[in-house]
Amino acid sequence: MGSTRGVVRIEKYGCGAEVRRGPDERYQMTIAPTIMLKGQFTRLWDAGYQKFLLTDDGLKIPALASHLQNLRKFNEELRTALGVPTFYNEALGSVSQLSVYDRVRGRKGDVPDETVGAHSPEGGQ
Repeated sequence: MGSTRGVVRIEKYGCGAEVRRGPDERYQMTIAPTIMLKGQFTRLWDAGYQKFLLTDDGLKIPALASHLQNLRKFNEELRTALGVPTFYNEALGSVSQLSVYDRVRGRKGDVPDETVGAHSPEGGQ
């Protein structure tokens, strides 16, 4: 756990989040619980056929079942400890920051990697 200017980063199980204490002494999440990759927050992307982890530089890694299990456990523990409410859709499982389901040729989303600017670790599509 680290703190900078009132923002606290919390990490556990290979996951992380950032919170800030407000003037009312309640905590607000500035970065929702997510999976960490090489010390960086990732975004969970649901491509319709599989979930992926995306980094800010566009790196795409398949999300493993263990990633999602750890994210769920971390999310539940963090929200309980901070007294932050969990909404119904969040309690059902992992919530993706990005979703691309449209596969109609010619529409945005027909090539998922191009839609979100992702690339594989090898640099290919």
